Amino acid sequence: MSNASQYGDLATQLLTESRRSTATNTLLKYNDVLVRAIIREQRDLDARLESALARSAPDDDDYSLTDAEREELKNRWMPTILLYQTAILRNKRCLLAYHHHRLELLKDLYWSVGGALPLLLALPPAAAKTGAGSTAAASAAAAGGGAAAAAPQDVRSKLSPHEVDFLRSYADSLRILREEAFSSAAGAAAGEGITEDIDLLAPISHPPKDLQVHVRVVRDCGVVYTELGAIDFKRGHRFLVRRADIEHLIVQGYLEEL
Repeated sequence: MSNASQYGDLATQLLTESRRSTATNTLLKYNDVLVRAIIREQRDLDARLESALARSAPDDDDYSLTDAEREELKNRWMPTILLYQTAILRNKRCLLAYHHHRLELLKDLYWSVGGALPLLLALPPAAAKTGAGSTAAASAAAAGGGAAAAAPQDVRSKLSPHEVDFLRSYADSLRILREEAFSSAAGAAAGEGITEDIDLLAPISHPPKDLQVHVRVVRDCGVVYTELGAIDFKRGHRFLVRRADIEHLIVQGYLEEL
């Protein structure tokens, strides 16, 4: 440890970064350098703690010390042991809080794009926002055409490899849940009488007022089979379609509701 810093300063910096991320509602780049520095500090603290414990409790075979001297030695080292142990626990709590905050933010981002993981990883940073404006931001980014196509690395570069693995596992878990518990086939097999598939990823913050919706295509998404038949959604065209058929395309930013 440097004389100019104290144990826990690095962990405080990590928490400050999380607070800044929360205040600005943005996903900051994973601070791998700072996390690794805290882990190195943890190892140094652990080594110092082991050394202090060894000095405070000499071997029982050492008869050169009386019971009073052993107790005095233990009391002498106890503040040092308490200091190291407190620093270790605090660093651990800060690391857990930092990673928990990021995972919760990643889950919010995943739901904000309707569970479209490839789209989430392709969103530019300005479009990867949580909250009610996420869909509009995604649509604006998609309307940029070339900018959206060149953005796959922008959001993904902010994630650690383990966070990308977490998102994939999270998406797989939700897919299995939908297939085993919320599909009509699973309901019929279980005798629960579910006649339609339940879309867990459908937005519920703003319930629809009409069955049909006017949409404008802001990003080519090819031919989609709807209740009215096959529709080729080309950029710039407008359609009046059944909301249930294209709701996922609105959430993912391919269509914009008028």
